Amino acid sequence: MSTLPACPQCQSAYTYEDGSQLVCPECGHEWSLAQGADTAAAEEVRVVKDAVGNLLQDGDTVTVIKDLKIKGSSLVVKVGTKVKNIRLAEGDHDIDCKIDGIGAMGLKSEFVKKV
Repeated sequence: MSTLPACPQCQSAYTYEDGSQLVCPECGHEWSLAQGADTAAAEEVRVVKDAVGNLLQDGDTVTVIKDLKIKGSSLVVKVGTKVKNIRLAEGDHDIDCKIDGIGAMGLKSEFVKKV
């Protein structure tokens, strides 16, 4: 009998292999065996720094340090605009936020400074 890992979602011991995937018959969750090894790397804390090197976290307040033109619009985010309650995100834009008068948008951390 082979020893396969338990399901990461429901902890069921009845997992089985289906090609290169592992499948849980109880909850239907599918994952790759390599994914189990990569979870430690995925759980690593992502470090996002502002323009001057301060660490940013979810819920921080930042100010914009450069006029930012918004693609597809004639609006501009002016220097000194305060952005409250930021959320860190994956991708080329590190910060998801709402700006008064403009709405939801993504910002790059290199154009903001922590307050």
